[in-house]
Amino acid sequence: MSILESIMSRARGLNQRIVLSEGEDPRIVEGAVRAFNEGLAQPVLVGKAGQVEPLLKQFGGSSESIEIIDPANSQLTPDYAAAYHALRAHKGVDAAMALEAVTGNPLVFAAMMVREGQADATIGGAIHTTGDTVRAALQVIGRAKGVSTVSSFFLMFLEQEHHGTPRVLVFADCALVIQPSVEELAQIAVSSATSFEALSGETARVAMLSFSTAGSAKHPLVTHVIEATDRARELAPELMIDGEFQFDAAFVPDIAAHKAPDSKLAGNANIMVFPDLAAGNIGYKIAQRIGGAIAIGPILQGLAKPANDLSRGCNADDVYKLIAVTAVQAGAGVAP
Repeated sequence: MSILESIMSRARGLNQRIVLSEGEDPRIVEGAVRAFNEGLAQPVLVGKAGQVEPLLKQFGGSSESIEIIDPANSQLTPDYAAAYHALRAHKGVDAAMALEAVTGNPLVFAAMMVREGQADATIGGAIHTTGDTVRAALQVIGRAKGVSTVSSFFLMFLEQEHHGTPRVLVFADCALVIQPSVEELAQIAVSSATSFEALSGETARVAMLSFSTAGSAKHPLVTHVIEATDRARELAPELMIDGEFQFDAAFVPDIAAHKAPDSKLAGNANIMVFPDLAAGNIGYKIAQRIGGAIAIGPILQGLAKPANDLSRGCNADDVYKLIAVTAVQAGAGVAP
């Protein structure tokens, strides 16, 4: 059984309630129907019933099995508006503005469902930008206790014949933190290790990536990664982490033996922490589009409860898979 299949199997036993904020999008509905039919979760679709119900019928579902909630007429809306007002009043949000946010922004309504306990997790981003999706999650769900940096990662499944033995990697951060500080980069590394172990059940082996391996180049950007590696070790002494590494030295044992013979990672890293968002975002897209890796994400980490982001270029299969991953996150009782 592959790790992706294992995640699907784990999701089936959890019966998590996952609210999808963009329920009027055909990709969302198709993915939700498939997830429901396979027992991965109990999806909830936010949207107008008149637009969502025909899509459900088109993809073999029904409103009798998959709930549709329209914020404009939901009995939950008044309480959500009051709670949102209390939450954001210090930012100048009055009662009227709170009602408009809850009824007019499905990302906010879905996040309120999670905050108020009517859903276990939320997914958005097929239509809205990452900025909009993350903003709603941060403002409504908030950060996990003790976490100052909310970041993201992709699960990269290497299951093609040319990949050799099937394996899964975490690429972080590929969607959120543009130019992380030393502290932020260290926290991304630690959070990614926690996320990986919660989802895969495997031991995290973290590589801090750069254009240098073990001092082969001298530059302030290399020093930045070295300092972040040291800080991550302080934050999580039990974590197997090393750097700075070029990708090949982190991924290929023969190259690691030549470039970094003293490293315990030995070319078998399963978490790749990129030095900035440009490198991470470009890297995952190359691995996906040229390398044939299955990319699931961006998955957010560091929130009090799971709230995940889809790419606007996603398809129904991406939605289906992210529902399974989100269900496992929620079932673990934490948002890594």
